[in-house]
Amino acid sequence: MADNTTNDPYMSMDPELLMEMFDMTAPQERYRTMVEQSPVLRPMDGMVIVSSRDAVDEALRDPGRFSSAYNGGVVLGNTRPLIPLSVDPPDHSKYRKILDPLFAPKRMDAIEDDVAARANRFIDTFADRGECHFTNELAVPFPSSVFLGLMGLPWEELDAFLSMKDGIIRPGGPTATMEERQQIQADTGQEIYRYFNAILDERAKDPQDDILTHFLQAEVDGEELTRDEILDICFLFLIAGLDTVTDSLTCFYTYLSQHPAHRQRLAADPSLIPSAVEELLRWETPVPGVPRWCTRETELAGCPIKTGDAVTISIGAANVDPSAFADAFDVRFDRVENPHIAFGGGVHRCLGSHLARRELRVVLREWHRRIPEYELKPGIVPEYAMGLRHVENLELVWKT
Repeated sequence: MADNTTNDPYMSMDPELLMEMFDMTAPQERYRTMVEQSPVLRPMDGMVIVSSRDAVDEALRDPGRFSSAYNGGVVLGNTRPLIPLSVDPPDHSKYRKILDPLFAPKRMDAIEDDVAARANRFIDTFADRGECHFTNELAVPFPSSVFLGLMGLPWEELDAFLSMKDGIIRPGGPTATMEERQQIQADTGQEIYRYFNAILDERAKDPQDDILTHFLQAEVDGEELTRDEILDICFLFLIAGLDTVTDSLTCFYTYLSQHPAHRQRLAADPSLIPSAVEELLRWETPVPGVPRWCTRETELAGCPIKTGDAVTISIGAANVDPSAFADAFDVRFDRVENPHIAFGGGVHRCLGSHLARRELRVVLREWHRRIPEYELKPGIVPEYAMGLRHVENLELVWKT
């Protein structure tokens, strides 16, 4: 992969490699090549891609060198840093003290019946039909409906949630120009701020037993959250907490619909579902990479990295690194030890991982209880979006 016209052994200017980085159809073999041949790669000046498990772990666990906040962090229509994603320690700890307890396993136990009821409400609409557009009819609306419950909002707000999420994550569709996409994101970002600000005004007057009221009343070291801080947290919840579960579901069911032996095992033995979720998170890795920015001159796995360099951390590659997993390229629902990092690592490990796991387990359980036999609709070739691994056209069929 190295470009022999330079003196930099980590440099590659191969345009095909760069294009492949955006192809999420079946990335595992590319991940293997990255780990084996280029655990740290510089495809162009100012950009570094990290893929081996050891190097990925080092980068994730050192926010002092590899920052989420440097250069303003992630910008997706927001006008301020996303909390806590784009905030590094020590301020990061303040927010996690408030947020982590809201998504603790015991709290997820308390909402499981509600999550199951919401999943079945969607399955009810198509179970007797013998087919569904899985992406549109279940994977997209389901996680948003769960968040409505957490925030104390009615079902009638579902369409508004989905519209705002898509305006940030998928603005304008595949034909939109970069300028059009950025404008849609900016406009949607302002809509999100207005939407939650109005609800927070209502909660300030009439407190409820929900997350938004908790934010208004929460204190850390005697200090309440400001309104802007609460809005920034809500912004992140909307775009990160909803889409990643959607992506995971489409990837999971695309895999299961094409691997009947694995699907049949889940239908026959629901006790496998928790380990199956972990294995599919490892293998599919719906969030294939996360961005960081280098804050000072350093090196990683021997590769020099300059201040300000954009560092792409390949979670997907690290999750199939043979040094971290026995039989890394086998999908095993009976895998006993599975230290995958599909939810990231270090201080920025995904805040909602327990909620995401619960949602994924519940959908797999309820779906296979009701629809144990299914397959891809004839003629459907799964189409993966660039960036986050998301199957846009997943249609399934089954006998009724």
